[in-house]
Amino acid sequence: MTKRKREVIIKDTHRGLLYEDGVLVRVLEAGRYEIPAERPRWLERLFGRLPQKEIVLVDMRERDLLLKGQEILTADKVALRVSVIVQFRVIDPRAALHAVANYEDRLYSDVQLAARRSLASMTLEAILTNRNQLSEDILRDVKGAAAEYGVEIRRADVKDIIFPGNLQDIMNRVLAAERMSQAQLVEARTKAEVQQIEAQAKAEVQRAAAQAQAEAQRIATEAEIRALRERAEAAAIYAQHPALLRLNELETLRELSRNANARLYINFNGDGHAEGED
Repeated sequence: MTKRKREVIIKDTHRGLLYEDGVLVRVLEAGRYEIPAERPRWLERLFGRLPQKEIVLVDMRERDLLLKGQEILTADKVALRVSVIVQFRVIDPRAALHAVANYEDRLYSDVQLAARRSLASMTLEAILTNRNQLSEDILRDVKGAAAEYGVEIRRADVKDIIFPGNLQDIMNRVLAAERMSQAQLVEARTKAEVQQIEAQAKAEVQRAAAQAQAEAQRIATEAEIRALRERAEAAAIYAQHPALLRLNELETLRELSRNANARLYINFNGDGHAEGED
C-alpha cells in the first residue's frame, strides 16, 4: 500500500521553511508536521497533481565561526597573522536562506574584510596598546551587515596575533623587560609601604610611651601633692591638739620597745621633760 503522508519533526533548536512547488509558504516552529506523499500517476490523472512540499531546516543555536591565520598588513606595513572568533546565531531563518546564498560563507567574508579594514588603519604600537580596539571595530562593522541576512553577532574577539619571527623575538624581550620593570616597581612600592608602616608603628609606640610617662608623672605629682596636703592637715591638727602629738610619740615608743635591738637615748631637762631621739 502506498504511503500517503510522511512526518517531519522539527526540534526546538531549529526552525523549518515550508516550500510548495519551490515557493516559500511559511516558517514552521518546533513540532510534528505531515507532508503528503506524491500521488501515483493514475491518481494524478483522476484528481490532479498535489503541490510538491519540502521543509528545509535552519539551526537557530549559537555557534562559533573561527577565522584562523589571516595575514594582514598594519598601517605601518607590518605583516601580522590574526585569528578571530565570532559567536553568532540565526534570528531570521527566512532572510538567512533567501538574502544570501550561504550565510556562513558571507559572515566569514564580512569578518575577514572588517579585520583587514581595522588593522590597515592601526599601527603596530596601537594594536599592542589597545588590542580590544580591533575586536570592537570588527563587531561594529559586521553587526549591521549580518542583520540584513538574518544573523545576530553576539561577540567578536581577536583570539591570536602572530608577529613575524624577528619581531616576535623583539617583542618577547620587550615584554620580559616590562615584566622585570613591573616586578621591581612592585618590590620598591612594597618596601616603601613596609618602611612607612614601620615608621608609623614606631611613632605610635613613642607617642604611647610619652603619653604613659606624662600620665605617670601626673599621677606622681598628684600623689605628692596629696601627701603634702595630708601632712599639712595633720600638722594643723597637732598644733591645735598637742596631746595628740604626745600620744603619737608614746605609740611610737611602744612600737620601738618591741624591738630588742632598738636604742633609746633620753635627755631630761630641768623641768623633767625628755629631750632626744631614738
